[in-house]
Amino acid sequence: MQTPRVSSTSNTKIKGNKQNSKPQIRSSKLKKLSEKQKLDALEKAVADFEPQIGLKSFNDLPLSEHTKRGLKKAFFVDMTDIQTQSIHVSLKGKDVLGAATTGSGKTLAFLIPVLEVLYRRRWGPADGLGALIVSPTRELAIQIFDVLRSIGGYHSFSAGLVIGGKNLKDERDRLSRMNILVATPGRLLQHMDQTVGFDADNLQVLVLDEADRILDMGFQKTLTALLNHLPKSRQTLLFSATQTDSVSDLARLSLKDPVHIGVSSDPTSSSISSMPKQLEQHYLLVPLDKKLSVLWSFIKTHLQSKIIVFLSSGKQVRFVFETFCRMHPGIPLLHLHGKQKQTARLAVYQRFTGTSHSVLLATDIAARGLDFPAVDWVLQVDAPEDVETYIHRVGRTARYESKGRALLFLMPSEEEGMKAALLKKGIEVAKIKNRQSRTQDIQNQLQNLAFQDPEIKYLGQRAFVSYLRSVNLHKDKSVFKVGELPVDQYAESLGLPGTPKIKFLSKAVTHQRKNVSRMAEAARAEAEISSSSSGTEASEEESEDDGGDNSASHLGLAPKPSAATPKIRTKYDRMFERKNQNVLSEHYNKLIADDSAHSDQEDEFILLKRADHDLDESGRQSGDSPPSMVDANLSKKKLKISKTKRALLENGVNTKLVFDVDGNPHQLYETADPDAWYKDRGGLEGAKVAGQQFAAAEGSKMRIADVRDKEEAKAKKQEKKRKRKEKEQDQFTSTSTVTAYVPAVGDDDGYISPDFDLPPSDDNSTGNDLPPTKRTRFSVPVQHIGEPTADTGDLLHDDEELALKLLASH
Repeated sequence: MQTPRVSSTSNTKIKGNKQNSKPQIRSSKLKKLSEKQKLDALEKAVADFEPQIGLKSFNDLPLSEHTKRGLKKAFFVDMTDIQTQSIHVSLKGKDVLGAATTGSGKTLAFLIPVLEVLYRRRWGPADGLGALIVSPTRELAIQIFDVLRSIGGYHSFSAGLVIGGKNLKDERDRLSRMNILVATPGRLLQHMDQTVGFDADNLQVLVLDEADRILDMGFQKTLTALLNHLPKSRQTLLFSATQTDSVSDLARLSLKDPVHIGVSSDPTSSSISSMPKQLEQHYLLVPLDKKLSVLWSFIKTHLQSKIIVFLSSGKQVRFVFETFCRMHPGIPLLHLHGKQKQTARLAVYQRFTGTSHSVLLATDIAARGLDFPAVDWVLQVDAPEDVETYIHRVGRTARYESKGRALLFLMPSEEEGMKAALLKKGIEVAKIKNRQSRTQDIQNQLQNLAFQDPEIKYLGQRAFVSYLRSVNLHKDKSVFKVGELPVDQYAESLGLPGTPKIKFLSKAVTHQRKNVSRMAEAARAEAEISSSSSGTEASEEESEDDGGDNSASHLGLAPKPSAATPKIRTKYDRMFERKNQNVLSEHYNKLIADDSAHSDQEDEFILLKRADHDLDESGRQSGDSPPSMVDANLSKKKLKISKTKRALLENGVNTKLVFDVDGNPHQLYETADPDAWYKDRGGLEGAKVAGQQFAAAEGSKMRIADVRDKEEAKAKKQEKKRKRKEKEQDQFTSTSTVTAYVPAVGDDDGYISPDFDLPPSDDNSTGNDLPPTKRTRFSVPVQHIGEPTADTGDLLHDDEELALKLLASH
């Protein structure tokens, strides 16, 4: 009874509340209203924001709570200079052209505006691609994506990473669902060409990171086509450590009234501002053939440091890595170059980032944008291509106001040109000297490795060729002079037994010789023209007799050559002028010198080129000139043997060297001093004991060798027997098989048919004429007893009829 009363009372209260209270608002609608109010307040705060002097903290910026929480979680508290100057401008939707030092925090300077712009515009999964970030290298793209994940974890955007080396199909399936895309130019262009549904019509923000590097890698046409397909209403953020002419041209094409951040019109001041303040820069004069020894000595004396070593090509990186690893420097070695697979490159990047003492051998792929923490030294073993590359290389150290040191190896031929180029940009590099006492020469060790392992020798040859090719392809010839390089000494320093053949260098030398010969020919022709124009009166009279030649000379045409000079230059003349100038020129002149002696004898049919001379037999056998007729009659094999003998007589026999543990070369068979050996053994008795020991050792070796030889002979005999049996079996199986017929047993009546001398029947004549086939041991099919054959019944019936006829006739 109490329960209904309680329920009625409660019902009256509810009715009274419904009558007296206002209609309630749903929680979801209230949440949307509060979210809209927050966005409106954030928009107003961004529009009214004016940066104050001394602005340092991210909390002072008009940012959303999601972004502030992400920055706090990633331990980003204070802003750098480029972030202080550019973030509030980018938040207002303006285009930005930014340049700052490497390691100054440009990544956050464009990632924070990307998140805030999409958040304030309520970007969702159905809106498609909202922000596109283009990076020059895979490692830099991975680094940007990791920072984006760390600070954007509280937002609801979907972000994707599109780089080479990954599965294209997986990226294609997920590409349409991405709001923020981090990509490299090559893979982005591939998706634009092949992926159906890749739509960027609603793009809000475009970011070009390290724009100068993107253009240097040859993606200028790709970027131009990309910009033409993107909407004009987008916001563009362009960042780079250096400002070049190509970057300025790209800015004019892609930016609308940009705000310049940290960009100066003076290239000198711009380059100075791009250098880290805490960086110590030095250069060292090192000959080409001593670079690896100096590098090895530097690594051995800095085992507690984190070092990045830059080389000009990937083949050099691999050669130095393989050789140094086998020499055990006492510090972890890593290598990074463009030919590695993406998984290997990512593993090297993560391992070097997480270690405190290691050496990374890399190409310029690691020179742009990669953030390696706590790098102590940056070594440039090969000179950079230009000043911009130098700035990016040394920017891997002294990041975020930490200290760092950079050392540049310069050859004597590179010093003047590189110093002038650096001073032109306002960069001063101090010169230091190398301590010869602390430098360890590793040429013998590299030579030992090349002799022991053919792969090391092959890598050394490829590294040699790739370095010379890179020097030859560099544009600044005031720094890179390939003609002044000590090529032979450099090949020896790599441990190579000889200097590899360089095709492009031989072509350049041939081209230079060709130009020299042409210039000499032109000078000779000018001299002949000048001598003929200032000729004597007799020559003038002869020219008048010819008629019309003076008119040609008055018109400025070349006069006819005199009788002493050859009138016609054949293709053989030009061939001998271009090639073999020092070898066959005298011989060729002797061959054509006797034409003038017989020029007047036109009535003779056969002319003898040279007369026979009386030569003694000793002169014939002296061997001064090779007997061409004998060589012509010899076979190719005998001619090759004779040439080999000549080469051995001229060049000598090659010597074989053996390297000890320390890498010192020795002859294969070295004889010791007999007196010293006799004395060391203690006289005659010691020598006898040593001889007995040697004989016993050699005897044991011979016994072991005899056992091994017997086993090899037995194995060869068994193998020969096995092959013979296999051959016999193959022959047996290939022969035609014979079927054995057994007569049926069930119809026998005991009558034995006599033998009759009768002519064979036509039906069985063919089969009876054939000789019996030998029965084989293998696979002879036998007819089962009692099983009827195709024609057995007919044959028995015919035989019975024939026997009855013969009996009836008797």
